[in-house]
Amino acid sequence: MAIRAVVWDVDDTLFDYTTADREGMRAHLVAEGLLAGYSSVEEALTRWREVTEFQWARFAAGEVDFETQRRDRTRVFLGRGMTDAEADEWFRRYVAHYESAWSLFPDVLPVLDALAASHRHAVLSNSSLSVQDRKLRVLGVHDRFEAILCAAELGVSKPEAGAFLAACDALALPPDQVAYVGDHPEIDGRGAADAGLLSVWIDRGGVYATVEPPVGPRRIASLAELPSLLRGDTRFGAPSTFG
Repeated sequence: MAIRAVVWDVDDTLFDYTTADREGMRAHLVAEGLLAGYSSVEEALTRWREVTEFQWARFAAGEVDFETQRRDRTRVFLGRGMTDAEADEWFRRYVAHYESAWSLFPDVLPVLDALAASHRHAVLSNSSLSVQDRKLRVLGVHDRFEAILCAAELGVSKPEAGAFLAACDALALPPDQVAYVGDHPEIDGRGAADAGLLSVWIDRGGVYATVEPPVGPRRIASLAELPSLLRGDTRFGAPSTFG
């Protein structure tokens, strides 16, 4: 069955979240005078990343809502009690630094242009619509997507099949006519494959080079590989150009 649409993850797939988060938090720590409590900037950034991943997992599991995970990230990272208003204000100041570092990956616009006439496009993210809608507008690609779906509003998160199937429903297409492109081997890669989509796992720079690839997703190193993969519909094992 031909692939008629591509559903995209956003953070670390289209948008260079890791770099923006690191550079934004680096600037924020300096502005807040918080580096004295760490032996190095790298130690502080590693701690922020650990706290973020833990609190984000709680949100993805439905244990807390989107705003609560943000507030808890702040409280845990700073190691002190804060009112909601205080945590919100601290996080708002971080976001200002984070947003100043926003950028798309260099391979994004070329592949969106290459696929514009041949495939429909949508977004499925484990974030909130208010965050991702604004981000895609600022980055200048919002109008490229027919639908933007996020876990906070859907009530279901990747890797649950329901999240991927909701994206297919939004496009009025069956899963076997939809490809999903994301950067995480399990949440995106295996999740999309298990839901019946053509799963494409992008591993830029071999970040997961030592990880055994999960069964199901096709592994690519650059979005430049995507058009030929979609034309060939290689879901059953044609070789990737990875590595």
